[in-house]
Order: sequence, then C-alpha cells, then structure tokens
Amino acid sequence: MTLLKLSPLALSRSRFALSPLAETVGTTIRLRHSRGRQSARSFDRQLARDPFLRGLANLLSHTKWLPDAVALPPAGGMGTSLASELEPVRAMTDAEIRAGCEVSARHSWIDQDLRWLDTSGLGDRLAAALQAVWSRHVAPDWPRRRTALEREVMYRAGLLAAFGWPAALEGMSRRSRWVGADGIQFTQRPGADRQIGDEGLQFVPVTLASGTWLCEGKGGYALVYPAGRAAVEAPADGRVALERLIGRGRAELLDRLSRPGTASELAAEFGLSLGTVGRHLRILRDAGLIVGLRDGHKVVYRLTVRGADLIAYN
Repeated sequence: MTLLKLSPLALSRSRFALSPLAETVGTTIRLRHSRGRQSARSFDRQLARDPFLRGLANLLSHTKWLPDAVALPPAGGMGTSLASELEPVRAMTDAEIRAGCEVSARHSWIDQDLRWLDTSGLGDRLAAALQAVWSRHVAPDWPRRRTALEREVMYRAGLLAAFGWPAALEGMSRRSRWVGADGIQFTQRPGADRQIGDEGLQFVPVTLASGTWLCEGKGGYALVYPAGRAAVEAPADGRVALERLIGRGRAELLDRLSRPGTASELAAEFGLSLGTVGRHLRILRDAGLIVGLRDGHKVVYRLTVRGADLIAYN
C-alpha cells in the first residue's frame, strides 16, 4: 500500500483540475484494448501508419507505471489546455524520455520492443503523437467530456464543502481511500509514501471507466481518477449502460476478453485478487458471455458469440 501524506496546509490547498493530456493518455489505453468498435478500428489504422505512436500505445496500454513524460500534473487548473501540457513534454531530453519509458517497460506485463525510441527529437515526436490522438479521438468529443468532468468536480466539491475530504474521496476508484488523519491510499502495490508539499494535491477526473495514476512534476502531484458519477449521468456511449447492467468490474473484464486471457493475467492487469477475478469470470460464464478452454495447465477465457455481440453493440 502506498500513501500520499498531506500536511494540514497541503490539504487546505488541494484542489480539482482538468487535464486534456490525462484524457488523451487514458483514451490511448482504452482504444488499444478495444476491439471491433469503429473508433478502435480507426485507431488501429492510425497505428499502422505511425510506428512511433504504435510503440507508445503498446507501452501505455500494458504497463502499471506510466512514463514520466505523459504523467505530468496540469498547470492550468480547470482551464488547462493540451498545448500548455505538451510544452514540458517537448522540453524533455531524449535521455529523460528513454529512461522513463524503460522504467515503464520493466513494469509491463508483456515484452516491450523499445526500438521506436531509437531516434532523436523524442520530445517533439512524443508531443506530436499525443496531439494526433487528441485531434482525432478526443477533441471532437471534448465538449461533452468536459461537461461530464465539470459535473464530476461540482459533485465532489459539494461533498468536500459538506463533509470534508474523506467524503469527497469516497468512491473515486477501487484503490483510492482515505487512511488515518492525513493519508490517501492511491494504490495497493507496495512503495514509498509520497509527501505532498505545501502546494497541495490536484485531483484530476477523466471520462474513463477505470484507471488511476499519479502524476509528478515541477507542479507537484496530481491524482488522476475515473469520473464515475459524471460519466454515468452524461449521455455517454453504450459502455456506461453495460456497466449499469453487469457492474463496472465485470464490464471491464468482458471488454478485456476481446483478447483471450487467463485468470492470473487478468488479476495482474487489473490489480485484483484471483478470488475476485474468479467470481467475476464465473458470473460471466454462467451468463453465456465467456467460455474457459483448457490449454495445458492453464484455463484461457475468451468471449462467446453472445459476449462479442454484447461488446460490439455497446
């Protein structure tokens, strides 16, 4: 368990912010794991034309540790623009970007080929790749997403004003919770606690079904989390309806099983216990949405026709 430790001053200065960069990173991960949807097919064609973006997307979507270059705290509060967030990305040296990606590769659950980094001007290349994802897959939908994020912030701010930070943090993600008088758990994985400075902590919602990560930079720390309430209330895509039907955890597993996987692989990727994953898989299997086939000593789960139709419809 890793904690963010906040002093009274840091706590009083903590605030909410928006991050188009975090939204773009999350969208990249979601699209790389999606299969069959029009947006995912468009993204696959984009990756086929851009080996650098393909390497970046493969790394972001298969690691438990995002590269430092794409996990930067926003500097503009609720008015943060992608352009302002890409400036420090462009300013990073090739050595800094490579080092951050190598750390991410060591935390990947698949082997990573980092030859896409064998070039110069990585800051500009990385910023251009992120801009390309934003322009094609985020910007057209940004007004709706921004409305959902603002609604999320208003909801959390109301809880904060009425009941304080512990209540405002309740239900932000599966892994985040208030601990003791001054700590926030943001991951169940072991690691050194972070001491939040007097500038406070930023809470950054994104319109994704899952995914929590910590951003660190000159602007301090920011905790990115899925904007569950606002995303559900906004007129989002059919994925939200699917989550309402079978629950977020099972919806995420069902979506992931567009690619076959074992219970152990799923537990590692989602940071869940084998028991929890097993219960979800049993319910999905009993509903006829997945099937488990034995491959040697392993049981590999995959979608049935019914499960694939449900994912494609949503």
